[in-house]
Amino acid sequence: MSNMVGIGVFLTIPLILAQLPGPQALLGWAAGAVLAICDGMIWCELGAALPGSGGSYLFLRETFGPRRWGRLLAFLFIWQFILSGPLEIASGTIGFADYSRYFFPAMSDWHHGLLAAAVALLAVALCYRRIESVGKITVVLWAGMMSAVGLTIVAGFTHFHASRAFHGGRPFHLDGAGMMALGAAMAFVIYDFLGYYVICYVGEEVRDPQRTIPGSIIISVLGVALLYLAIHLAITGSLGIEAARHSGYVASLFMEKIWGVKAAALLTALILWTSFASSFALMLGYSRIPYAAARDGYFFRAFEHVHPRGKFPDLSLIVLGAVTVAVSFVPLAAEITILLTSRILVQFIAQGFGVFLLHKRFPPGRRPFRMWLYPLPVLLAIAGWIYVFTASGSTTFTLFGRSFAASNMFWGAISLAAGIPIFFYWVWRQGHWPFERIRAEGAAD
Repeated sequence: MSNMVGIGVFLTIPLILAQLPGPQALLGWAAGAVLAICDGMIWCELGAALPGSGGSYLFLRETFGPRRWGRLLAFLFIWQFILSGPLEIASGTIGFADYSRYFFPAMSDWHHGLLAAAVALLAVALCYRRIESVGKITVVLWAGMMSAVGLTIVAGFTHFHASRAFHGGRPFHLDGAGMMALGAAMAFVIYDFLGYYVICYVGEEVRDPQRTIPGSIIISVLGVALLYLAIHLAITGSLGIEAARHSGYVASLFMEKIWGVKAAALLTALILWTSFASSFALMLGYSRIPYAAARDGYFFRAFEHVHPRGKFPDLSLIVLGAVTVAVSFVPLAAEITILLTSRILVQFIAQGFGVFLLHKRFPPGRRPFRMWLYPLPVLLAIAGWIYVFTASGSTTFTLFGRSFAASNMFWGAISLAAGIPIFFYWVWRQGHWPFERIRAEGAAD
């Protein structure tokens, strides 16, 4: 839960209300929670049956077969992670710059990007050390994060008005446009939930994983769903839906209205603390994923390099940090949607099909967690991810003075497709599937 609860909810409430501008925004929260629960069932089943470290990298490798298609999917997961991981980290650095505008309202877009990039560099610098000192930093940052969440809920519900939370905005129609808006809002909701599966990345260190992993995932999703609902109602019930929809730093304005400028400054400072804490924690954890894959022989060997004194994966950390700095100049809404579309295909949808392969290849004795209502949650999760993927909208960017618009589905698909020829070149050099016979015949000649 501490990995799930960060700055995301303070950033995405205006983005969700922009798609569902009224009390129907609660429908977006509910639909996103249902998708997280169904997808969580997939992680429960895979995590209990394969309780090793690596999460998706391990699940894709083992369910699809480590020598053939599992090798391809594991490589593609790490490949897209080099982009999607920094996008997720940068959402925190961009959030830091967004809320800094409460103190510096005249900040230009260029300076906003520079500040976000500087925060990313600071996170890299703090991660560039032994894990023992990093652990102490994490605890301190986490305390500030929970203080921001608690202060928001207490302030909101002491000044809550149901008429503000459940009335106002524009009407919602369940037609084609309404369904696309719901899917776009779900993307921001799912972004807030990301992290319910983090225990699967350290599965080999979990005591009694067959019970602990499913329990952790289910309790985390349900608990955080209630927490996010409370924060959403606290803000909209105090500030009003229309005011919340048009604010880049909604929590600061909400606190200023309730308890004045000094309280708003305190909450803003805590949110800045929280945004940095989330970026730091993600930078720390995510830098270990390409390293682990390289160490196992499923990604480029260069990424298994460790710092000679600190014994941490320095190259992996530097690469993820550099990409995070580069994408810190991307608008937040585009950052989140491109992050999700780049992960949906190879991670979430592929893992859904991996559960079917798990049931086919693993006997019941090797599947200690039995998914409730199987296969319904898997089918709902796959359908939900396809829905969010197709409703992700488009991103406009400027290049050489001209504006271009491209579908976020395109960014997600092209980032994945670019890794396929690189994979086949890599396995050809390594002599792995599907080139074993060719290399063996060449050696014989």
